[in-house]
Amino acid sequence: MAIIGSRGRPAAPVPPAQSDELTRPEAATEASLTVVNWIDERAQLSQGLRWMMFRKVPKGINWAYTLGSATMFAFLNQAVTGVFLAMYYRPSVTGGAYESIRNINDNVFLGQFVHGMHKWGASVMIVLIFLHMGRVFFFGAYKYPRELSWIIGVVLLILTMAMGFTGYLLPFDQRSYWATIVGVNINGTAPFLGPYISDFLRGGPEFGATTLSRFYAIHMMLIPGLMAALIGLHLYLVMKLGISAPPWIKAQEPDVAIEKVEV
Repeated sequence: MAIIGSRGRPAAPVPPAQSDELTRPEAATEASLTVVNWIDERAQLSQGLRWMMFRKVPKGINWAYTLGSATMFAFLNQAVTGVFLAMYYRPSVTGGAYESIRNINDNVFLGQFVHGMHKWGASVMIVLIFLHMGRVFFFGAYKYPRELSWIIGVVLLILTMAMGFTGYLLPFDQRSYWATIVGVNINGTAPFLGPYISDFLRGGPEFGATTLSRFYAIHMMLIPGLMAALIGLHLYLVMKLGISAPPWIKAQEPDVAIEKVEV
């Protein structure tokens, strides 16, 4: 039935009232945008994110260029799983370390899964960082102006190996115990600094109870902190200097119009 206006013409139909189910998502979206805008107005985060995410990428890149990001995600996996393992691990030589690892694998919910991710993730990270360094070397990406990025990458490679070495002792079984003794003795054969490095790792002249606590502190706090700082600096340099083009891509010179001058 049509509604007649005051002048005899049909009035415009009245739209039905919107239900709460339709307005609720829109209100939630508007509220979230308001919060984001409020934070961005005070912290100015959008400019940094825009500078980091929107970058020019050279032609010819392939999947080999993702090895650096894959290594970073492997490091994040080690950090996250390491935090969960540290909640149950006890660095004690009188059976506490070994029994805590058994408790994680046998009794803790998803403990064996998290321990496996941390254990095999260490090997994956070492393989990825070697592949990444090889790609940078063979592609010539260590040359000017990226020498500092290459030096930081070499230091990160050394720290990754050191983190794997210090973490190998933490289960404190027969294999890790004797393998660590061999590794520390090998470090002691280095000229000049070798004996001092061995004493520092052992926590004294002999392999004792202090050694496990020292390896645990180095593995959990010292090396990850240094790596996190160097990874941040490495990413900053990559964002600032950009990604190098593959060596088989020739740089094209700009076309310059040459005018002939008649004499």
